[in-house]
Amino acid sequence: MFGDLFEEECSRVSYNQHGKGKTRLKTKALEPPAPREFTKLSGIGNQGGTCYLNSLLQTLHFTPEFREALFSLGPEELGSLEDKDKPDAKVRIIPLQLQRLFAQLLLLDQEAASTADLTDSFGWSSDEEMRQHDVQELNRILFSALETSLVGTSGHDLINRLYHGTIVNQIVCKECKNVSEKQEDFLDLTVAVKNVSGLEEALWNTYVEEEVFDCDNLYHCGTCDRLVKAAKSAKLRNLPPFLTVSLLRFNFDFVKCERYKETSCYTFPLRINLKPFCEQSELDDLEYMYDLFSVIIHKGGCYGGHYHVYIKDVDHLGNWQFQEEKSKPDLNLKDLESEGEIDDPLMILKAILLQEESNLIPVDQLGQKLLKKIGISWNKKYRKQHGPLRKFLQLHSQLFLLSSDGSTVSLLKNCVLQAEFSFQRNDPQVFKTLTSESPGLNDRTSCPHWFDINDSKVQPIKEKDIEQQFQGRESAYMLFYRKSQLQRPPEARANPRYRVPCHLLNEMDAANIELQRKRAEYDSTNNEFELRLHVGPHYHFLNGALHPVSQTESVWDLSFDKRKTLGDLRQSVFQLLDFWEGDMVLSTAKCLPAGLHVYQTLDGDDLTLCEIEIADEEDIFVWNGVEVGGIQIPTGSDCEPLLLNVLHLATSSEGEKCQQLTESPQVFPSNAEVGSVFTALAIPVGAIFLSSTECTNEGWTAIPQEDWRKTFREQGLTNGSFVLIQDSSNSNNSLLTKQGEWITTVNETNWIQVKNLCQSESEEELVKIPATANTVVFDIRIKAIKELKLMKELAENSCLRPIDRDGKLLCPVPDHCTLKETELRIESSLGLCPGKAPTSSQLFLFFAVGSHIQPGTEMEIIVEETITVRDCLKIMLEKLGLPGDSWHLRKTDWCYEAGEPLHEEDATLKELMIYSGDTLLLIEGKLPPPGFLKVPIWWYQPHGCAGPWRSHQDQTNGPPPQGGVWGASATQGAPGDTYAEASLSYLGDIEISDDATLAELKSQAMTLPSVSEFFIPSPAFLRAWTVESKRPSRLLRINQQQLREYKLGRRTEICLEPLQKEENLGPQDVLLRIQRRLPGERAYGPPVDLVWDTALGWTASTLQRRVADCCSLPVEKIEIAKYFPEKFEWLPVSSWSQQTTKRKKKKKQENLQGAPYYLKDGDTIGIKNLLVEDDGDFSTDRDDAGKEKQKQLALGGRKRKFFVGRAAASSPVQSCLAGPKDQKLLSPSTLGVSDSTGGYREQDPCTRLRSSWTHVGSFLPRADPDTRASALSPVKRHSRSPGGRHRPGHSFQVPVRCRPRTTPDPNLHVYQESH
Repeated sequence: MFGDLFEEECSRVSYNQHGKGKTRLKTKALEPPAPREFTKLSGIGNQGGTCYLNSLLQTLHFTPEFREALFSLGPEELGSLEDKDKPDAKVRIIPLQLQRLFAQLLLLDQEAASTADLTDSFGWSSDEEMRQHDVQELNRILFSALETSLVGTSGHDLINRLYHGTIVNQIVCKECKNVSEKQEDFLDLTVAVKNVSGLEEALWNTYVEEEVFDCDNLYHCGTCDRLVKAAKSAKLRNLPPFLTVSLLRFNFDFVKCERYKETSCYTFPLRINLKPFCEQSELDDLEYMYDLFSVIIHKGGCYGGHYHVYIKDVDHLGNWQFQEEKSKPDLNLKDLESEGEIDDPLMILKAILLQEESNLIPVDQLGQKLLKKIGISWNKKYRKQHGPLRKFLQLHSQLFLLSSDGSTVSLLKNCVLQAEFSFQRNDPQVFKTLTSESPGLNDRTSCPHWFDINDSKVQPIKEKDIEQQFQGRESAYMLFYRKSQLQRPPEARANPRYRVPCHLLNEMDAANIELQRKRAEYDSTNNEFELRLHVGPHYHFLNGALHPVSQTESVWDLSFDKRKTLGDLRQSVFQLLDFWEGDMVLSTAKCLPAGLHVYQTLDGDDLTLCEIEIADEEDIFVWNGVEVGGIQIPTGSDCEPLLLNVLHLATSSEGEKCQQLTESPQVFPSNAEVGSVFTALAIPVGAIFLSSTECTNEGWTAIPQEDWRKTFREQGLTNGSFVLIQDSSNSNNSLLTKQGEWITTVNETNWIQVKNLCQSESEEELVKIPATANTVVFDIRIKAIKELKLMKELAENSCLRPIDRDGKLLCPVPDHCTLKETELRIESSLGLCPGKAPTSSQLFLFFAVGSHIQPGTEMEIIVEETITVRDCLKIMLEKLGLPGDSWHLRKTDWCYEAGEPLHEEDATLKELMIYSGDTLLLIEGKLPPPGFLKVPIWWYQPHGCAGPWRSHQDQTNGPPPQGGVWGASATQGAPGDTYAEASLSYLGDIEISDDATLAELKSQAMTLPSVSEFFIPSPAFLRAWTVESKRPSRLLRINQQQLREYKLGRRTEICLEPLQKEENLGPQDVLLRIQRRLPGERAYGPPVDLVWDTALGWTASTLQRRVADCCSLPVEKIEIAKYFPEKFEWLPVSSWSQQTTKRKKKKKQENLQGAPYYLKDGDTIGIKNLLVEDDGDFSTDRDDAGKEKQKQLALGGRKRKFFVGRAAASSPVQSCLAGPKDQKLLSPSTLGVSDSTGGYREQDPCTRLRSSWTHVGSFLPRADPDTRASALSPVKRHSRSPGGRHRPGHSFQVPVRCRPRTTPDPNLHVYQESH
């Protein structure tokens, strides 16, 4: 629960290295930690769920005796944190981190300290820091860890000395008065809350009242040796200096069988006398008096919540001042105003400064507070008489102290008393309010200082606020009392450096200096922004906007402090532009597409840049305020220039209008009339059309002549808008249709083709509906029904479905969408089909049975997107009429084949990102549970490599253990002789967790019935390969590696190869099969395994040396070659030098892993002894036969041709289960399919129909049925858009399967003809 705190301390005291392997996500903040707030106390940051830890640590920190006892342990006893990573250093990390945290809480000027290093010393992970635990249990565990960590130091009894107490349990015999007692130790007292009114009653019930044994519940007395009456009681024998009380607020309801939190009222006193509950009462009452100093509070229920703590500041380290008290001096200003003294700025400013801590405030804030208090700014009230605020403060230097940069101001100390006397003389009541409520003017030593510490936030509270935690969901959970006789020394009062070790003092002082430096840097960076100064004399006014004459001299970049005034900015600009003469006006400007435009002139030199709302990277225009280059400049947002794209007919050289449309950019003031465009183009009169976007097929709006007097801004035009001007003299050549649509040619029309696919008869089968990209699908459907002259009932029960180029119907398009939203192109073909389109919460899906589907065999279904995979599968099975529950669903991949299965059966289709138009496949067989793999296991044993593990059946040439056998060449292709042939025998399937190791997979595979016939001593005598293309592919070499690390995938098959001895391959070892060529023959000997260590490189020379050592031959007398079984070719392996590139002029390093060898595990290496034969031929007779066969297959493939026949139209929703009548004509080879055991099983009609096809390529159907189709032509398919609609225009290859010509099917378009 609490990480390594539960473990033995050997992992925390000696040679502690906690946190070295921990991954912690920490981001380096640019902003330094905030300083402490007005309370001058530091909180603790929450790491996600550590509020309970923060509350307990604050309690220990505000226990001065505990804190100082921990500080008394020096580095000579605890070690040093700098040595924690040294192997021989003994560092007690937990006490050291506690010391460092307490020093930070005392001295470091930051709002909240971090417990990251402390929780690292606990051994907590990131998950532990995010999980909340019980603070009472943490208190016991932390004390236990500290006790163990401090063993052997002077602080070994720290916890025992401060918190340890004893309880004595007594049983008194009523007969012989014999007393039997048992003593118990405690670090905290646990008291009941249920049915108890408060702490004192709970202690009374536990330590005063006696339990009597009588009647049926007698006590066996050892002295009397019989059952007698007795009385049992408990007393407190020894009390610790600090008493911890844990309240049992969480209980269990046995009726409801659930936990609950007791929120009833439970009182506890601020001072308690424990004398009635103690065994000895001879001492003075003061010995039993305890004062409450900490209350840990839990807010929430029994299954979660939040902790914070009320703490009494015993040493008065914090500033116990309330926020509401800070605002009380506001009354003084109202009193001053009522007395007419508001006209005196000295009285007002002194009153404001007296309210501030240390009487220090930024000058900008002083002006803002003045505005807030009296309701009027300094400039409006006092500037005419007293000048700017900073100048006024400088003139009264006998009262105010300005900083060197003029940013802050304070009241001189010798003037504080004068101000108090002045206030007292004018109004004693006002002075009393100021002195009693202002910080530092009244020392409240008699009042206990309580604070609410809630993680990083610290707020002062009053003692009476503790009563609010007696009951409710937010109530007291742990109480901490200290003996009243414990007195603190006077030098510890308000002294956070008291008893702190020197090395921690130095560390905190250095940390504070670094924090101040970072805050100063951050403050300077955060308050400094960039300004772009545009110098007026280097600009000229052209086409309604300002343009620079010289880019280098016209724009200046200036970094400036935003807290400074406009006057300071003006002075800086004067110094920067030393050539300037005359008045200088600063105005805000903005770079627009038309050029630079000037907006507002900046006034008020006493205002800061923040007050006049100057932003970062603001454009400032520097000029004389009147003209630029002798031209008066229009300013303001009303005359902002607009850059418009004006379209009109071009004029030929003879002055006649030609039919070519030209586009020219024009600049107009935004407050100019729209009709002014005729004047700019020298067109007497005409028509105006506006568009806010590019000149596309729609969006043009004609402007009536009465609206020509409106401005461009009133018409809603912005930069980049289009304006079309048509001369009235060329009305015969109109550029727009009556609907206001843009056309490029006279005869252009836009239409959508709708085909009648309903059952109703109609005179027309195909109609063209005029449409644009913004036409709604519903309108197209209704118009199509009318023009097709169909029944009106179809308007309520029909939909439009796109038709792709091969005639397939796609997902219906929603009625409420436009053609543009559905991503359908103009001139597309749609089918009018019966049935409603799916709603926005429904999905239209295709589905079929089996992993291979044919076009037109999919079925359709409409389901809710919130339906689960299990329910969707059930509906599909019912529609198909298939029984049983041993089915699962798979998606289709990009090539329209079976993809990943849908494992989460309880997940919704929406959660699995299933969209309308997707195709799902129903595959027979149950899926393994989540996190498990179903792996087919094969047995692989190259002939000639058999060891003693062969079964008796193998030795007698009997049948394989399981019927399914794949004949294959040796691993990655053996040379094709009798010794190199190999086979894969199917053993069975196993289900195994992906967390399991490779050794566990081998062990589970050995339990298969087929493996029991082999003699395998242990899994170490098995070698595992992945299977690809019916042959071993990748070697799985590390037995203790988890399967998920191999990234096997859910379709991976594994074959096991028996070994004659145990094998332990290293990460750089490569397993090869070597075969020596037989002298005088075109054949090779049996394969032998060779382990090649590639640590020295994947070079040909190192491989040759390793092969030569294995064959006991000289390196220069052998020649080796790699075998490529797919090509029946041998490639000699020799040193080579790759060509150098012109760019790098460097040779690439020789590596057999790359081209042309691609050497890997399992490859076959042929060896030729040059002492016997020195020809370069590595091939065998079987290689020649294989090449000849490949050549014949290639020639036969070229002679095939395809023809396209006319086929009867079939319904796109035809069920794949409706078998054709000519199924009896299928050849016997297509009536069954080989199962995993090698035998045949009868197929269902749908599977037989699919298996009777032979894949011959992909084709693109043409409009003309007599046109031959290319086998590699891409097929246009509609891909799904994110919204579930289909998007035409994306092409990919669709596999096409053809039936033998002996059984032609009129419903199929493509047949195969063999010659």
